[in-house]
Amino acid sequence: MSIDRRKFLQLTGATVAASQVAACAGIEKIPTQGVPRSNFDEDSTAEEVTEGVDLQGKLAVVTGCTSGIGFETMRVLAMRGAYVVGTSRSLEKAKAACKKVRGVTSAVQLELSDFDSVVACADAIRSINQPLDILICNAGYLGGSGDRKLVNGFEKHFVINHLGHFVLVNRLLGRLYMSWQGRIAVVASRSSYTDAPDGGIEFSDLEASRNYADRRAYGHSKLANVLFALQLGKLLMGTRITVNSLHPGVINTEIDRNLNRFMQGAFAVVTALGFGKTIEQGAATSCYVATSPLLGSTSGKYFEDCNAVTVVSDGHLHDEAMAAELWRVSEGLTRDYLVSHDGPDWNDFERALQKRRSG
Repeated sequence: MSIDRRKFLQLTGATVAASQVAACAGIEKIPTQGVPRSNFDEDSTAEEVTEGVDLQGKLAVVTGCTSGIGFETMRVLAMRGAYVVGTSRSLEKAKAACKKVRGVTSAVQLELSDFDSVVACADAIRSINQPLDILICNAGYLGGSGDRKLVNGFEKHFVINHLGHFVLVNRLLGRLYMSWQGRIAVVASRSSYTDAPDGGIEFSDLEASRNYADRRAYGHSKLANVLFALQLGKLLMGTRITVNSLHPGVINTEIDRNLNRFMQGAFAVVTALGFGKTIEQGAATSCYVATSPLLGSTSGKYFEDCNAVTVVSDGHLHDEAMAAELWRVSEGLTRDYLVSHDGPDWNDFERALQKRRSG
């Protein structure tokens, strides 16, 4: 039986998946120059892209570890030998997820909308007293009520998906500096160029008081994810830390938990009929960006299907001026929770080593 993809999406009303699948059909994407091409594609799984990778002795952090691609990412990194810290809003759920994984894992609570919680999470990770090798900013929020929600005066998607991770990365950079080669992977979305406002980041309306829609707000926050990685890549130039953003694929995960039951069902049908990826495939690009030996000097790029792409459109994924302004604004909004970085974070790590030696 043949199925017209666009007609099916329209008939099911699955606009959540439509914006990810159909809307990008007319957008040109080309391989990013200067980045090695992999042999992996949309069908590759996280296990396949990490085959032969030895992560013994490495410390990794995965935010949003309890289900979906976050759980699969944690599972595969632990399987390859990494000590993985998994975070969740619920410490109990994080602990339950960690218990299901074969390997060494720890659970830490992280509520990205609460910057005090972000600080506490970063402190808990720093207390491990070893370099941080991999940080995967995977946790995300997608509203479904159609009603605008604010956190401390700013739109909820922007706070959770962008500002919370902005603070977390800042407070963990010192430990990433200590790694032989620190990797940051920011899980963004194609929504960054299919659903974001035409003008890009709306600096004059971060509370989203005009033209609010859940998908628009989500796309806005995911554009912020990509621009964050772009600017941080520039700031980290000359260090051993790389940062890249990525689209995992259209996947039926719990990020749709705030959608109504009809939309959840439509999303599930769309992905089940082959218009999306499995969870194992969805975690592939995160794991590839975080572990591939080919990407040791690749930073500030955007990845889809385990390869860096440049989106040729009217979007703003590669807008360096907008990325710099987003960084400036984000620093101002989170200033009370940030730490300055003059070099590697040797302080308490060195003290811990000294205690071990003297003991």
